[in-house]
Amino acid sequence: MTSTAEQMRAWTGPAILTFGFRPFFFTATVWAALAMALWVPMLSGHLMVPTAFDPVSWHAHEFLFGYLGAVIAGFLLTAVPNWTGRLPIVGWRLGMLAGLWLMGRVAVAISGSVPAVLVALADLAFQAVFALLIAREIAAGKNWRNLIVLAMLGVFILGNALFHWEAAKGDYAAQGYGLRLGLGAGIMMIAVIGGRIVPSFTRNWLVKRRSTALPVPPMQPFDKVALAALLVALGLWVVLPLGTPTGLALVLAGVLHALRLARWAGHRTFAEPLVTVLHAGYAFVPLGALALAVEILAPGSFGMAGAQHFWMAGAIGLMTLAVMTRATLGHTGQNLTAGAGTVIIYLALILSVFARVAGGVWPEVSGTLTTAAGLLWIVAYGGFAIVYGKLLLRLPAARRA
Repeated sequence: MTSTAEQMRAWTGPAILTFGFRPFFFTATVWAALAMALWVPMLSGHLMVPTAFDPVSWHAHEFLFGYLGAVIAGFLLTAVPNWTGRLPIVGWRLGMLAGLWLMGRVAVAISGSVPAVLVALADLAFQAVFALLIAREIAAGKNWRNLIVLAMLGVFILGNALFHWEAAKGDYAAQGYGLRLGLGAGIMMIAVIGGRIVPSFTRNWLVKRRSTALPVPPMQPFDKVALAALLVALGLWVVLPLGTPTGLALVLAGVLHALRLARWAGHRTFAEPLVTVLHAGYAFVPLGALALAVEILAPGSFGMAGAQHFWMAGAIGLMTLAVMTRATLGHTGQNLTAGAGTVIIYLALILSVFARVAGGVWPEVSGTLTTAAGLLWIVAYGGFAIVYGKLLLRLPAARRA
C-alpha cells in the first residue's frame, strides 16, 4: 500500500501542493494581510473596491469565511488523514481546491458588477466541494467520532450562504444572522478541537520537561458541560443577540470555559511560546463570551463590534496562528519551538485585538486605534507569510533527494 510519504515523493509538481496545510496556510495569511491593507483605506474612503458589500461587511466576510475557511481546509486536509488512516489529497486535486477558494475571493471582490447569485455560488463552491471530500474521507475511514467536526463545518457553510443572502437584500450583513452563525460555528470548532489539542500538546511538552503537574486530560465530564453551555449560549446569540437570556447564558459559558482553561496548566508553559500561545488563543473564547455579555447587559461598554472582535480577531485570529505555526514547524521537520519572528507575530496579533477593542471603548480615538490595529494585523499575518513561507513553498532537502 502506498504511504503518505511515498505519495508526496511521487508528486513532481510544485512543492506547495504536497500537503493540504501548504497552499491554504500560505494563501490564507497572505489574504488576511492583503485584505486588511485594502480595508483600512476603504474604511476612510480613500480606496474603492468593486464589491457589492459595504466595507465593514466585506472585511468581516473575507476574514471569517475567506481566511478562516482556508485555515479550516488546511487543518482538516492535514488532520483527517491522521484520523482516518487514509492518504491525503495532494497534487492537482489539492490545487483545484485552492483554485476554488481563490475564485471565491475574486467573486466577492468584484461582486458589484456580478449577479449576487453567481457571486454566492462562486464563493460557496469551494466550501461545498471541500465538505463533500471531508465527508467521504470520514465515512471511508469509519471515523464517526469526528462527524461533529463535519456538522460544525456544515453550520459554517450555512452561515456563509445566509451572509450572501442578507447582503443581496441590502441588509447590514456584518451584524446579521449569517455572520453570527458562521462565527458561532468557528468558536465552537475552537472549543471542541482546541479542547483536544491544547491539553494534549501541553501535556506532551510538560512530560518532556519531567513535570509532574500535568493538565487534566481532555473531554472529561466538566468539559462536556462547558461545551453544552457554550452551544446554548451561541444558539441564543444567533437568534436573540440582544436578549437578557443571551447575556446570562454567555456569562455562564464564559465562566465555565475560563475554568476549563485553568485546568490545562497553561501557567507552566511560559518557557515555550509555541505552547503558551495555544492557551492565550483559547483564553479569548471566555473573554469574548464575557465581553459580549457585558455589552448585552450594559450597552455601550465595548460596542457590539468591539466585543465581537474578542472572538473574531482574538480567538479565531490567535488560535489559527498558533495552530498554523505549530503545524508548519512539525510537518516540515523543524524543532517545535518559537523563534523571535514567531513571537513577534503572536504579540502583533494580540496588540491588534486590544487596539481594535479599545477603539470601541474610546470612540474619540477610534480611527487612530483602528488604523493601528490594522497595521499590527498586517505585521502578524504578513510576518507569518514571510517567516513561514519558505517552509510552505519548498520541500526539505531530505524530501527533495
